Amino acid sequence: MITELNIMRGPNIWSNKHQQLIVLKLALDQTKEINIEFIYEELIQLFPGHKNIFKEIKSSKSSEQFLIAKLLALTGLLLQANSAPQLDYFNVNVLNKISFYSVFEYLDEEHGKTAATILVAILKNLIAGRPYLSLAIDLKKLADIYLSNKDGPSTREIIDAAIKKNIPVKRIAEGRYTLLGQGKYQKKIEASISENTGMIAVRVAGNKDLTKQLLSDAMIAVPAGIVVYNEDELEEVIKKLGFPLVTKPINGHQGKCITTNIKDYKSLFEGFKVAKEYSRSVIVEKFITGNDYRFLMINCKLVAAAQRSPASVTGDGHSTIFELIEKVNRDPLRGEGHASVLTKIVVDDITESILAKKQLNLNSVLEAGKKLDLKDTANLSTGGTAADVTADVHPDNVSFAERAARIIGLDICGIDIMATDVKKPFSETGGVVLEVNAAPGLRMHVAPSAGTPRKVGKKIIEMMFPFTPDGRIPIVAVTGTNGKTTTTRLMAHIAKEQGFCVGFTATEGIYLDGKQIVSGDCTGPRSAAVILHDPWVDFAVLETARGGIIRSGLAFDQCDIGIVTNVANDHLGLNDIYTVEDMARVKKVVPLSVKKEGYAILNASNDLVYQMAEGLTCNIGLFSLDPENIHIQKHCKKGGIAVVKNKEGDIIIRDGNNEIVVENVENIPITMKGNAGFMTENVMPVVLASYVLKFPLEKIKKGLQSFYPSEEQTPGRLNIIDISNVHVMVDYAHNSHGIKAFSELMKKIDEYKTGIITGVGDRRDEDIAEVGKLSAEIYDEVIIRIDEDTRGRQPEEIVSLIKKGINSVNPELPVKVIPDTKKAILHALHESKPGSYIVVNADYAHKTLQIVKDIKNELEFAGSEKN
Repeated sequence: MITELNIMRGPNIWSNKHQQLIVLKLALDQTKEINIEFIYEELIQLFPGHKNIFKEIKSSKSSEQFLIAKLLALTGLLLQANSAPQLDYFNVNVLNKISFYSVFEYLDEEHGKTAATILVAILKNLIAGRPYLSLAIDLKKLADIYLSNKDGPSTREIIDAAIKKNIPVKRIAEGRYTLLGQGKYQKKIEASISENTGMIAVRVAGNKDLTKQLLSDAMIAVPAGIVVYNEDELEEVIKKLGFPLVTKPINGHQGKCITTNIKDYKSLFEGFKVAKEYSRSVIVEKFITGNDYRFLMINCKLVAAAQRSPASVTGDGHSTIFELIEKVNRDPLRGEGHASVLTKIVVDDITESILAKKQLNLNSVLEAGKKLDLKDTANLSTGGTAADVTADVHPDNVSFAERAARIIGLDICGIDIMATDVKKPFSETGGVVLEVNAAPGLRMHVAPSAGTPRKVGKKIIEMMFPFTPDGRIPIVAVTGTNGKTTTTRLMAHIAKEQGFCVGFTATEGIYLDGKQIVSGDCTGPRSAAVILHDPWVDFAVLETARGGIIRSGLAFDQCDIGIVTNVANDHLGLNDIYTVEDMARVKKVVPLSVKKEGYAILNASNDLVYQMAEGLTCNIGLFSLDPENIHIQKHCKKGGIAVVKNKEGDIIIRDGNNEIVVENVENIPITMKGNAGFMTENVMPVVLASYVLKFPLEKIKKGLQSFYPSEEQTPGRLNIIDISNVHVMVDYAHNSHGIKAFSELMKKIDEYKTGIITGVGDRRDEDIAEVGKLSAEIYDEVIIRIDEDTRGRQPEEIVSLIKKGINSVNPELPVKVIPDTKKAILHALHESKPGSYIVVNADYAHKTLQIVKDIKNELEFAGSEKN
């Protein structure tokens, strides 16, 4: 019943607001055989707490197909609800009146995809009339996945701060790192380690003895201590330091394997053994009494301070210690590990040892009001608590901590200080630095047990993004049926003229600073992500095709400029897109993603594109070859901006009542002296985008003048290679709309024209036949070739449909079938007269251009051999 599963990761055809969606296509043509009542009742049994919403769906006046699809969408959401209760969006969409799509949002992709898989299993059972009995196991599996993938509190604090600043956030490297920002402004984090955190500083902080050495050399107070490698050295340590002592691993963290307040050799030996289990060497240092403080330093500035207390319980006169621990752990703020504000108290060897020293056990009853520490250290990871004391820190102590942070060199660090009172200078009270920590936990500052919560994530984000408030680079997204690639390439070319390092994606590949780094059709979100995640790029131009939008949405949450060139009848019949209106809905995803202060630049001469302006919240810019276009007249009277071409051939920007002449088409090579109207139309949105991006007019003109219909700049777009005085043109025009536009140029050429054409196999019959019809109007002779990939059709079928179209217009037109492109070109050259044109309809531009160049070289070499 579920025939397709797609995962949306950005703005999409289902929702612009809800960008993370699971989309299931359903085959619901046999609903008469399905017991809907049974499915409904069983789903209520599985999710009894949501009975009312199930009833609400059932009571709606909808078709059976719609009802089933809606129940499934809700079930997909509810499967995730135990782990992610904040999810609330689910819906049903119907395409072409027969294709039903269940849509529900997800928070974590693996979690959502697993929920969809479970949903399929539930559906199969219920259709077969069997109750589903594995829900408890499934929910446990989902909970485990969510907990495993869930951001820790430190990461979450930074991400939330980034989101508030409108900084894009992406999880990368299978979730190990979080990428904040785009292009050259991007920053990676792992918990509270930023990509600017120095490796040497992290290594220093990871070695407690080395940290103490550096601080001690700078005359910053640290406890006296000695590194010990074996038991034989302990006696010497006692002589030098005396009791009480502390043992800890040299590279430990989170308070693991630390033993404090050691007062005899036996305890010292036990502490040594515990620390030795964690690292090869052990620090034995003087035990300092006082309060345990954590200073959080960002960019060597104090942003928060907390007084930490060990995990503890307080007696009530009748409960056992075990019962008191259980009571503390029932606090909803406590959870497993680092997942919650506080960590549950775990009874371990350290707890047992503390109790034994006090001649207590878990069954002992503490007298009312008596407090009992259950750990040696005050780490939150072992169940400790923290109270904010930021406002209490003496100015001298602020300077003390900032100097310590500078010496170690960490951009984000936690300094553990033992002192009797943070309000008094440490120089007076004997305060010392116990440790300096890389990747410090933030939760004690974000949600302290007492005192004022501190927005430390905001401070980290401000440090990481000093030059741009939102970490974004300019993005121009280009979509439409035809002209996308030329528009994209011209936009990238003009942006490069401004000095930007431009990354762009197009039909032929991914380009970085003018160099192709990947070849192939790269118009989907995965290719766009390559550009957006490249740390060199500071301007992105992204050709955005139908397929990627349908499969997974856009690669970006918003763009600065969204250009729609046109919408026409191409790719119809695929992915439940059967009409041009359906296609326009797909393309509108791009202008809908334009940020409020950005611009949607729309073709005012294409009604479906112009209608996209309805419902947009961004600025609107229009373009048209017709200077009298009624939509542009009205738009500019209201103060809007547009671009047109006047009768003299000038490209003009209309900004309200002002007119700015940019350049005459005679001086813009890509327009073929203005004869290629479709190329002029591609120029216009680029001019308007450049203008609203505040590019200088002179640089816009220079960019237009230096952009040629060449293999280097526009491969497969009006590329002409002369061979033996015959003009061989390679062009990508492959659908009826594109060929019609191309024909306007061809009609202005009087010379004999041979068209080497083909049809695209995954198009409708009428679309392939239309290629034949239009070709019959353009060419004096036609050669039908065949693509290597016929996309599911037999070559004979493609040929037949093209011939059918040709014959409907001009049955006398000379037509040959030569499947191989090279042989077709050679035949045309052999039959052509000097000055004539051979136009090769090319699906793979670079490959076709190479064939033409090889032929030219071979013929020239053969000619030189004769001479």
